[in-house]
Amino acid sequence: MGRGRAKAKQTKVARDLKYRTHETDFGALAKELHGEDHHSSSSEVEPDEDDWADYADPRRRAD
Repeated sequence: MGRGRAKAKQTKVARDLKYRTHETDFGALAKELHGEDHHSSSSEVEPDEDDWADYADPRRRAD
């Protein structure tokens, strides 16, 4: 019981994905897949820096 609303939403999303026409930018897709980045290197995060480190639980160890 209670699955009707969830199933209706899944059906709606599936139907939308099936019948909606998309304008795909294959050039951008190819660049993304081949690793060509169009962003500047100054915006990249250093490997030592972690954006989410401030939110980590200090009592929990990362193994």
